[in-house]
Amino acid sequence: MAEQARLLAGVSAAAPKEPENLDALLRPMMTALVTMLLEHPDSARVIYIDAPRMELRRRGVLRKDAEVMGRLLRRSAPRPRDRVRHERLMLTLVAGFSEVITDWLERGMTDDPDVLIEHPTGIAAALLSGAC
Repeated sequence: MAEQARLLAGVSAAAPKEPENLDALLRPMMTALVTMLLEHPDSARVIYIDAPRMELRRRGVLRKDAEVMGRLLRRSAPRPRDRVRHERLMLTLVAGFSEVITDWLERGMTDDPDVLIEHPTGIAAALLSGAC
């Protein structure tokens, strides 16, 4: 899916190469994601609302997102000791992000983008700091 590839490329490009901590890694990634979704709301709906109606496609989108997130997180955290646990954690994070974004889209994208960036960044940092 071209829209998902564009989002993943933008998020990946926003991730600092050598972040000081998880927040310094996650905040620019979430900012890039929210900014791109605001700039392209039709694409956002295709990725987060229309695609999830097709279960196999939705699962593929989440797995790809989780794979990219896991790769990017290695910039701020050591390689995980338990690969399966780490993959499941990444899948949990991106599935949660997907639900938050879907809710935001369905409510007309009216929430303050800074709050939309802050909440998932803080939640992810809290979960990851105990898991890495």
